Amino acid sequence: MLGLPKGEVFLVPWTNEWEKEFLKEKKLIQEVIGHYILSVHHIGSTAVKHLSAKPIIDIAIEIKEFQDGEKCVTPLETLGYSYKGTNVLPDRHYFNKGEPRTHQIHMYQSGNKYLLEQLGFRDYLRYNETARIQYEQLKMELSTVNKDNKHKYADNKTHFVKSILNKIKK
Repeated sequence: MLGLPKGEVFLVPWTNEWEKEFLKEKKLIQEVIGHYILSVHHIGSTAVKHLSAKPIIDIAIEIKEFQDGEKCVTPLETLGYSYKGTNVLPDRHYFNKGEPRTHQIHMYQSGNKYLLEQLGFRDYLRYNETARIQYEQLKMELSTVNKDNKHKYADNKTHFVKSILNKIKK
């Protein structure tokens, strides 16, 4: 199942279908903007096996020059993406797809600190079962308490995420 209605927060159990969906979408994206792309990464909780997640595929696209992101808007719109600009989240071009939302693209210039943090956090959870379970328990609790407030849900995960990022940096 993919798709999160606007304003709602709920989690579903991890499924192998998310990786298949990412690979399918990656191929489509590469077909329309491949000449701008350095790398395409599956990020977020759907990229971590056995981690319950909001049913949205998060995709990080690494580009050489930040301004190239604007050149990708029209081609990505042909795939159903809507460009939300660079002011939604720091230092990235942000796109989403679907109603309910099924995919999100976070487009970063190569070497961007937020991209590196996303990849580091994802990899830490992939290889540290204890942290993955703790994070899942926190997300379950927060999704119940904040089922109508995605911003509060995200904000309340910040302390855990920062604690992992601090471990990675040491």
